[in-house]
Amino acid sequence: MDRIRIVGGNELAGTIPISGAKNAALPLMIASLLTDDTLTLENVPHLADVEQLIRILGNHGVDYSVNGRREKQQEGYSRTINFSARNIVDTTAPYELVSKMRASFWVIGPLLARMGEAKVSLPGGCAIGTRPVDLFLEGLQVLGAELDVDTGYVVAKTKNGRLVGNRYVFPKVSVGATHVLMMAASLAKGETVLENAAREPEIVNLAECLNAMGAKIHGAGTPTITIQGVEALSGARVRVIPDRIETGTYAMAVAMTGGDVVLEGARPDLLQSALDIIVETGAEITPTNEGIRVKRNGAGISPVDVTTAPFPAFPTDLQAQFMGLMTMANGKSRITETIFENRFMHVQELARLGAHITLSGQTAIVDGVAKLKGAPVMATDLRASVSLVIAGLAAEGETTVNRVYHLDRGFERLEEKLSGCGAVIERISG
Repeated sequence: MDRIRIVGGNELAGTIPISGAKNAALPLMIASLLTDDTLTLENVPHLADVEQLIRILGNHGVDYSVNGRREKQQEGYSRTINFSARNIVDTTAPYELVSKMRASFWVIGPLLARMGEAKVSLPGGCAIGTRPVDLFLEGLQVLGAELDVDTGYVVAKTKNGRLVGNRYVFPKVSVGATHVLMMAASLAKGETVLENAAREPEIVNLAECLNAMGAKIHGAGTPTITIQGVEALSGARVRVIPDRIETGTYAMAVAMTGGDVVLEGARPDLLQSALDIIVETGAEITPTNEGIRVKRNGAGISPVDVTTAPFPAFPTDLQAQFMGLMTMANGKSRITETIFENRFMHVQELARLGAHITLSGQTAIVDGVAKLKGAPVMATDLRASVSLVIAGLAAEGETTVNRVYHLDRGFERLEEKLSGCGAVIERISG
């Protein structure tokens, strides 16, 4: 099994290209099920989750080509992929596929809207919390779906072959459920109004994609989204937005190690709250024509308290990375997680590097230390794994991160990007 070896202590200097956002690419890929025309997506990152979803969509009959060729890799950090769902051959998403990636459950919306039926496995457990799908199902029922849960599968059908527009108020903000209901409502009969909807940039990217395909969606990026259903959607060409989580992660890496890095292609408007917090820690962040420039001149890291919350607040997907940064702050910081109930599994691994962290319910109190020391550590989930990389970049000596398949799910060529800026980091196979 691959692992990553890091020798800490080097400042970062240079340019890091920001890849397309995984959390935007996945729903855009799933949207290809809504049309029998070709959906072309630009700036698709090469990640394990993307490759897994390609396999899942293929199970339904979706064909794909990369830059005109049916291949899985190409040079560079950006791919253009064509998806064609001309013939849906299967409306069942089996457990063995859905269990490997929760987002694959989202196919239930487009399949139900286009085909009038879907049988999708419940996704099962998750390392960072339960993340139930009750909001997905409740919303689809409001749109007229008839649902039954049988032997671990959701069996869904429409009355008279089509969903019907309606008003749905989310009991709590859910990015995944907003994605699914927005896609489903695009082909529903009549108007759908989604209230207390998620406002994340990835929601806006999906709405732009659906509108380019012929949908009529207004209000994406606000708590109220209005969708006028249409009879059919066409193909389109859409660009995946730059990854705001990758942007924040590398910005924190620079804040941790010191240095001067341009995050090429990054958009500050996608994560302004997080950038403001990083500035409070002592880093300088400047928007440029190329993206975002992040600098820290070697001065100490200031402690800052953070609470995660839905967009536009500080994202839960940057909580672990920020904790890594705070391990060497000059004082105590408090990090409160409000989105997921079990997202502090990285705490014990950071402690192996010498971090002082105590937990009180959903709050972690981080007492910054003068130095960390390298050690073998174990990645527990995607974001936790990269927090260990950030800590390892500043730790004395050698850090080995095991279970790096978690990293491969969401960070494209991480060790290559960091080593290009002076970090001593390499992947060791076997």
